[in-house]
Amino acid sequence: MIWGFYFLTSFYFCVIEPRVGFFEIPVVKLINNIVIIGTCAFTAYLLLTNLPWYLPQLTTEGSVVTTFYVIVFAVILAAVFSSTDIKYVRILSLASTWLFLALIAFMWMIAAMGMEELMNAANMIGDYFVNIHKFVLPLNDYHAFYLFWWFAWSIMIGQFTSRFVGGLRTWQLLAALLVFPSIPLAVWFSVLFFYHNNGLESSGFVGISMVIVGITFVINSLDSLIRLYTENLKLTSERVGKGKYIIGNVFALCALTVLFKLDFLEIQWVGALVIALYFGCFAYIMVKRRREVLAIDG
Repeated sequence: MIWGFYFLTSFYFCVIEPRVGFFEIPVVKLINNIVIIGTCAFTAYLLLTNLPWYLPQLTTEGSVVTTFYVIVFAVILAAVFSSTDIKYVRILSLASTWLFLALIAFMWMIAAMGMEELMNAANMIGDYFVNIHKFVLPLNDYHAFYLFWWFAWSIMIGQFTSRFVGGLRTWQLLAALLVFPSIPLAVWFSVLFFYHNNGLESSGFVGISMVIVGITFVINSLDSLIRLYTENLKLTSERVGKGKYIIGNVFALCALTVLFKLDFLEIQWVGALVIALYFGCFAYIMVKRRREVLAIDG
C-alpha cells in the first residue's frame, strides 16, 4: 500500500511538478529541505534504537550506549562520504540489493526450505490484503507513528526517483516501484515466516548477517537523501569542499539524531509538515496551475 503511495508521489514529481513548480517556491523549498534533513536523522535514530534488538550480545556490561552510538556515527559518516559522488550512491544501491538477495538465499538454504514450503508461505501473503482492515483498524499510536514516517519518506522518494527515471513510461515507473521490489520482499517475508513457524534460530551468524544488510540499506538510504538536500541547498561537496561538506553534514545529522533520542524532536512533526505541503500543493494547482495540469496529455 505504501509503495503505491510512493508511486503516486514519484509520478507527480516526474510528470506534474515540472509544469507546476510548486517545490521551487522559496518557502516550500525551505520546508522541503527541513523534512529531508529531519527524516535522515530520524532514520539514524531508528537504527540506534533497534540495534540492541538485533545485537543483544553487545548490550551487556553497560556497553549499549557507547557501542551503538559508535556504530550509528560510523553509518552517518559512511553515508555522508558516499553522497559526495553519485558513483558511490550507485555502487551502494547495487551492493545493498545483491546483499539482500544473498541473505535470502543463505537463510533459505540453511533452513532446508523446499520450493513447496516457500510457495505455501508466499500464498499466505494474499491473506494480508483480504484481512487488511484488521491490521489498519482501529487506528492507534502505532499506526500514526508509521503513517507519519511513511508520509515523511514519500516526498523524498518522489523527488529522488524523478531525477533518475527520465524517459520512462508510466507503466515502466509502476513496475520499477511496485512490481520488482515486491518480488524479493515477498520471498523474504516467506522465508522469515518459515523461520518463525518452525522455531528456527535467527541469532548468531544469521542475526549478524541481517544487521550488515540492514546497515547497508540504511547507508544507501541516507546517502541518497543527503545528496538530495545538499543539491537543493546548493551545498554540494564540489561547491563547499569535501572536508567542510563531510564535517558539516555529519555534525548536523548526529546532533539531530541525539535530539530525536532525547524526545526533543518527533517524526510526527515532520510528517505533519509533509501533509501540509501536500494540501498546499493541491491548493496551488487549483488556484494557479489548473490549466497547465489539465494540458498534460502524456
